[in-house]
Amino acid sequence: MSIRPILIHPDPRLRKHCEPVAALSPELVKLAEDMLETMYDAPGIGLAAPQIGVMKRLLVMDCVKDPEAPPSPMVLFNPEIVWSSAERSSYEEGCLSIPEQYAEVERPAEVKVRWLTLDGGAAEEHFTGLWATCVQHEIDHLDGKLFIDYLKPLRRQMITRKMEKLKRERARA
Repeated sequence: MSIRPILIHPDPRLRKHCEPVAALSPELVKLAEDMLETMYDAPGIGLAAPQIGVMKRLLVMDCVKDPEAPPSPMVLFNPEIVWSSAERSSYEEGCLSIPEQYAEVERPAEVKVRWLTLDGGAAEEHFTGLWATCVQHEIDHLDGKLFIDYLKPLRRQMITRKMEKLKRERARA
């Protein structure tokens, strides 16, 4: 397994709609393993393939925050939301592609998601709480959408300018 570099906003690849995974392959399984390692190393609770420059509908997540609890990594190929609750919830979201920036985002409180598993089988799960927020955030990435798109334009522009400055500073280092 290897840690992959995470793209920083603004990067045009973060704004592209990702292609569905046609068939699982050993390369895609390795990609998923690399993504989990990259996510844990960051550290984060979710990572979508476009965040590492791979334009495929694949995300990984693990919302277990208790250091005493065992990790619960999930790999979702071609995830799709098949139901969402009318009830809404608000979470302070962040993003590995927008480091050290956080904002309250309102989303459906619960969602049912269907996807393909690592072994190619179909899976479906009802997510609530942080898991529901995380899976929606990561599916947004697969559609070229970032959490800052839910913010007012001025706040979004301010965060984008901070990220442009961060990228310039990293390029000089």
